[in-house]
Amino acid sequence: MSEFLPLSSEEELKGEICETMRRLFNRGLISALGGNVSARIPGAKEFWITPSGVFKGELKPEDLLKADLDGRVIEGFLRPSVETPFHAMIYRKRADVNAVVHCHNPFATGLALAGIPIQPITVEAAVVLRKVRVVPWAFPGTDALANLVGEYIEGARALILMNHGVIGVGSNLLEAEAIVETLEEVAMTQFVASVLKREIPLIPREDMELIEKLYKV
Repeated sequence: MSEFLPLSSEEELKGEICETMRRLFNRGLISALGGNVSARIPGAKEFWITPSGVFKGELKPEDLLKADLDGRVIEGFLRPSVETPFHAMIYRKRADVNAVVHCHNPFATGLALAGIPIQPITVEAAVVLRKVRVVPWAFPGTDALANLVGEYIEGARALILMNHGVIGVGSNLLEAEAIVETLEEVAMTQFVASVLKREIPLIPREDMELIEKLYKV
C-alpha cells in the first residue's frame, strides 16, 4: 500500500523516527548501540526500522531500513535491528499500532527483575500505561521472543521484557514514545516511594473506575 503514498509522507516518517531516537538517547532510555524504533504509515504492510550497530543518537533517514510484516528487509543497506522479528509480529497482531519503541529503561526493568509490578500510583500510570505486563525471558532477536511479545501485546500499551528492557506501542511515534517515558517516570516514582515507605498508597479503586470512565481506558 505504501508505494502509492507520496514520497514526502515516508520521508517525514523516517525523519520522525530519527528525532525520536535522539530524544530517547538524550533521556538515557537507549544507549549508543541499544534500543530500536520502528513506524509505518497507517494501513501499510511495511514499516521502517532503525539499523543495528550504528550510533543511535545521530541516526539519519538514509540509515533506516524498510521491512515487510514477515520481517524481511525490502529496502536499505545496513543491518536491520536484531529485534525486527518482534516489531513485525506486533504490526501483524495489532492493526491499530503504527509505532513501536523498544528501550532499556533501567528503573522499569529493575522493578521487574525484583518481582515488583508497576502499580497505579499516579494518574499517568492509570491513564497512559493501564496494565503493564512482564514478558518472560527469551533470547533477544529470536522467534521465541517475537512469539512471546505477540502473545503479551494483545490489548497492551506497554510491556517489560524480563532481563532486557521495555516496549511501548502507539498509533503514532509520539504516543509510543510517551508510553516508554511515562513507564520510566512511574517506575522511578514507585522505586523512591518503596525505599521510604513499605506500603505505597495507590489510587483508590473507586477513583480508578472513574478514571476509566472519564478517559475511556
